[in-house]
Amino acid sequence: MRIYLKRIRFLFKFHKSIPFLKDFFISKEIKPITKLVYALLIISYIAIPFDIIPDFLFIFGIVDDITIAIFLLERMVNSAPQSLKEKHELFD
Repeated sequence: MRIYLKRIRFLFKFHKSIPFLKDFFISKEIKPITKLVYALLIISYIAIPFDIIPDFLFIFGIVDDITIAIFLLERMVNSAPQSLKEKHELFD
């Protein structure tokens, strides 16, 4: 239950994630292979979205998309250096 609450709080901080994403990909502190992996994951999900629940079911269909986006952003924050987390006030 605690992990779900953490993900919901993370969703409300999504507006802070946009500048974080830019800084994540231009940061010299992050290995190029890490940037490449996350870029490929983002591009592949946009190109071939895997829907557990079809989007035509309105709210329920969007839940799986949000869940995958939150999971991917959480992994990016966890792999980011502490200086980048502090800059954007994103903590584990």
